[in-house]
Amino acid sequence: MTIRRLLKDDKLVGPHEVERLDRAYRDVLRSLYLVDRNDPVAEIVAKTVIGIGAAGVREPSEISKIAVKRLATTHGRSAALGSLPGRPRRLNREAPTGL
Repeated sequence: MTIRRLLKDDKLVGPHEVERLDRAYRDVLRSLYLVDRNDPVAEIVAKTVIGIGAAGVREPSEISKIAVKRLATTHGRSAALGSLPGRPRRLNREAPTGL
């Protein structure tokens, strides 16, 4: 697990804190339909979750909501986030040109 690996050497984070951040991390991965924890995006998610937890947010559900919103805002509706299964794609509804 990426988040546990990142927190493994951090002496300031106790087991309860690791469990709380891990729960939020799993929720974010599920929300983004990410399965492979070795994917570089999973590490970005883990670092985002850790940063939100370090900022003082305590509830895993709140951490995950903030993380999903922050990741979507930071990376926009990129191919990585906008084309996930089950997520609607934005369609260009403008009239075709040249007719």
